[in-house]
Amino acid sequence: MLQIKHLTILHKKDLRVLVEDFRCVLNDGDKAVIIGEEGNGKSTLLQWIYNPALVEHYCEATGERILQGQRLGYLPQELPPGDREKSVYEYFAEETLFWEQTPRELGAMANEFGLPADFFYGAQKMGVLSGGEKVKAQLMRLLLTGPDVLLLDEPSNDIDLETLEWLEKLILGWERIVVFISHDETLIERTANTVIHMEQIRRKTKPRYTVAHMPYRQYIEERSRSFARQEQQAVSDRKEKQIRDEKFRRIYQSVGTALGNVSRQAPGVGKNLKDKMHSVKAMKRRFEREDEQMTQMPEEEDAIFFKLGDASAKIPDGKRVLELSMGALYTPDGERLLARNIELLLRGSEKICIVGKNGAGKTTLLHAIARELLARTDVRAEYMPQNYEELLKLSISPVAFLAQSGEKEEETRVRTYLGALKYTADEMVHTIAELSGGQKAKVLLLKMSLSGANVLILDEPTRNFSPLSGPVIRRMLREFPGAIISISHDRKYIAEVCDKVYRLTPEGLVGEPDC
Repeated sequence: MLQIKHLTILHKKDLRVLVEDFRCVLNDGDKAVIIGEEGNGKSTLLQWIYNPALVEHYCEATGERILQGQRLGYLPQELPPGDREKSVYEYFAEETLFWEQTPRELGAMANEFGLPADFFYGAQKMGVLSGGEKVKAQLMRLLLTGPDVLLLDEPSNDIDLETLEWLEKLILGWERIVVFISHDETLIERTANTVIHMEQIRRKTKPRYTVAHMPYRQYIEERSRSFARQEQQAVSDRKEKQIRDEKFRRIYQSVGTALGNVSRQAPGVGKNLKDKMHSVKAMKRRFEREDEQMTQMPEEEDAIFFKLGDASAKIPDGKRVLELSMGALYTPDGERLLARNIELLLRGSEKICIVGKNGAGKTTLLHAIARELLARTDVRAEYMPQNYEELLKLSISPVAFLAQSGEKEEETRVRTYLGALKYTADEMVHTIAELSGGQKAKVLLLKMSLSGANVLILDEPTRNFSPLSGPVIRRMLREFPGAIISISHDRKYIAEVCDKVYRLTPEGLVGEPDC
């Protein structure tokens, strides 16, 4: 059992309460997903559960965490900076239980993750692994520690489709407790049997949480029905209140007028009217008490929404946006051949996706495509890399990054857009380094929206958006009038947004027949 009692977490810098009086009990067999919009404190909650000391430098937390001797295993959202310069071998060698595994056992684990049997002994730096390989390495080292409770922050980020299916089996088959954060709706729908929903309502001034012991899709549907019923009842209550208040106003006005006109020569009539006015005022107080109990309109934290591109981003169907012919694709250091004979044709406003195993070279290929398209003058291209730090200036605020002219009018417009993306006034002036992954992704999407681009080059565009925002992001990209070249392992994104899907193999790009 894992129990949390009366947990309150306050963000020190902007004095915002992330969670208040949080209580939760999880038992063996529970697979709990933490959902909520970007910046709502999901990762902070998971870190606190693992080790409260991890959040002390930026949060104040009070509450109780009750364990029953379980060993907690924690997967962070990003590879810690101190591990990036270690070789793969050094990274695993630091874990004592690594030395208790036989080569056969290690080879079997590597095979499950789609990695070569000698992966554990590699001299390659952890920091230069592909995004998916980093996640796999961290997961394997975590499992080597023999944890009872898995605390996983974005385990689905960047891993290939085959490993995603393996991860689903791992979570479903785990006999103890799993608590995870993920933006992959398919993974959540297939594995979670408990939902922990963190919200910030009233313009991010009040936290609210829900713990529902039910599958994700059932939770979303029941929540929607409950909100609809509450809204219907609230509207009905307000209509009845309006009719009641109008009747009361007429009675009050009638008694008041009569009382004002009563003659002193008729004291009996005056006394009766005063008694009646006393009763009317008592009725008003009763109505006020009833109004306090009236059904309130449901408060819901809306998903983000803004438009990407306008009609000017439309590309003529016959225009060849990209005609790529590459004899060989090598790793960035030039030491390893990744693929050969790569051919890719993109016409008009097509939306294509490149899939493939981790380490196949997808990001390297997208880098090459971005270099070509960004240098062109006949198209207006924008690029979202897998590592946001390639483009973002982490030391400045989102407002300063987006309103580069410094003009007051542009800054006001940027603040309005950021507000629509659920940024608080404080978050708008935080440095970008302090923002969550999803908030950084919003900055890049907004930059694309303001740029007038007609070609988007996107490396895992949905990886840091909540499952609540996911449908909005997919619709936004589906309705983008221009062309999109992307990498993704998000199965809903692939199905709903992409016209064509290509798999990167050592022998080039191969069209996926089912897409």
